[in-house]
Amino acid sequence: MARAQSSRPYHHGDLREALVAAGGKLLEERGIRGFTLRECARRASVSHAAPAHHFASIDDLLAEIATRGYRELIVAMETEARRAAASPAARLVAQGVGYMAFAAAHPVLFQLMFSREANRFETPALKAAAKAAYHLHLAAVEGVIPRASAEVQQRMADFAWASVHGFITLVLEGQIGDEDSPRALKARGLAMLAAMVEAVVRAGGDP
Repeated sequence: MARAQSSRPYHHGDLREALVAAGGKLLEERGIRGFTLRECARRASVSHAAPAHHFASIDDLLAEIATRGYRELIVAMETEARRAAASPAARLVAQGVGYMAFAAAHPVLFQLMFSREANRFETPALKAAAKAAYHLHLAAVEGVIPRASAEVQQRMADFAWASVHGFITLVLEGQIGDEDSPRALKARGLAMLAAMVEAVVRAGGDP
């Protein structure tokens, strides 16, 4: 019996997915500083050496978790955009709502995705996922100000992302809305998004 149990870790049905799932939960519970491959392996019910079959280092596993985080962020933004009214402005606001909802639901993952520490484990897949999120902002802005130059559109995409990201980051850090009710904070966020869209429209030269 003991021998069968010791060999079990090396015959895991889907070790990679199990490690990513365990790693995601561990990250939310303990943050980056409390994140270890050994604990991920324990939670996935495999030996501490087993993760090396799929992830050469802790950075590789964190990179995969962050990459999937960006993909989930994109889905959240697109889902809200599909629920919005047909106008490009409404879609841009809705994408912002999806962005902030994702960040609020996954604060530690969100921090990982944008932390300075992410630079040390960036992979081609992670870089591509982050670019895809940016291009979602850019496409939405292009829809709002289609006649603006490419330079203005890019500048306003930067502005739109910075506005949404900055607002929700300040909320998560307790710098904005710490004394607001959930309803009041939501209204505050929507007001910020409306102001952001108004600024984009003005910059694009549309009435």
